[in-house]
Amino acid sequence: MNSTCYIAGLGTSVPEKKLSNFDFEKIMDTSNEWIVSRTGIKTRHVLAEGQNISDIAYEASLKAIVDAKIDKSEITHILVATCSPQKLSPSLACILAQNLGLSSTSGLQTISTHNPSLVCFDFNAACSGFIYGLEIARAFLALHSNSTILLVTAEGLSRRLNFQDRTTSILFGDGAGAVILRNHGDYLYKVHDVSLGSDGDYCDLIQIGGGTEFEAKVGDVVDESFFLTMQGREVFKSAVRGMAQESLKLLEKNSLTVNDIDLFITHQANLRIIEAVGERLSISQDKVFTNLEKYGNTSASSILLAMEEAREQGKLKKGAKTLLTAFGSGLTWGSALLS
Repeated sequence: MNSTCYIAGLGTSVPEKKLSNFDFEKIMDTSNEWIVSRTGIKTRHVLAEGQNISDIAYEASLKAIVDAKIDKSEITHILVATCSPQKLSPSLACILAQNLGLSSTSGLQTISTHNPSLVCFDFNAACSGFIYGLEIARAFLALHSNSTILLVTAEGLSRRLNFQDRTTSILFGDGAGAVILRNHGDYLYKVHDVSLGSDGDYCDLIQIGGGTEFEAKVGDVVDESFFLTMQGREVFKSAVRGMAQESLKLLEKNSLTVNDIDLFITHQANLRIIEAVGERLSISQDKVFTNLEKYGNTSASSILLAMEEAREQGKLKKGAKTLLTAFGSGLTWGSALLS
């Protein structure tokens, strides 16, 4: 079965509102120096009052559509990776379809008799969402070769942070990214292969409450379990191990070594984690791209934000071997190979 997959367009969006480390100094016992030395983060973008992740998802999607030089009516699938959905239901993918003016009855061209309707759904692999989404898209393209897939990552974790907890609230920012995926036509990058993994035994290391576990009644007040919690030390060890192992497995599968890689982009969680993964892989630091100092940890969107900036700087190039890797709550992890 043909699993050819190309990235034909790329777009990103972040809210205009920024929080610097100095803003955190005003509300908790911390300092810019403490945050930078432990995370590498200096600023992060967060949703403004009245703004939702559907807004930035829409902006990123439009940019990807323009970048791919396609008409939005060509889109057959909208897949959204998020662990901070706008609503539990309906899916952000369906909200986005409405905002884009797409539906099965809005003039959408029938690309295939086997797939005549627009397919929309969300999925949650946390910070590994983009890598997981690439594999889902490859499967759809193998089944429906003329599909045009809009894969979106959108996170608004600032809405689920406890700003009395300096160990988590300083880490995260909001952002969205989008790619158009096809197996034909002009393209930016080819997705050569993807490797995924997970281990539910570590499901308690990173959690966000508020689901059906929370037996809410009208008038109830949320407690700390409603917000994101994380066991930092264990996450650090698991993240480094998982990303390094999955990256090596993917390289070996494709008869490559670290020396063959031109650019290495990891999930932008923490500078110490990124450096530790690079050291474990023995990859040259000049090949490792980071931009988390500007955005913090934007979960599923972090790799796309990094890819867009690397492209703008001329570091992400068509034909060059690029290795992507991520880890997230679950725990989940994965790597992808582009060129």
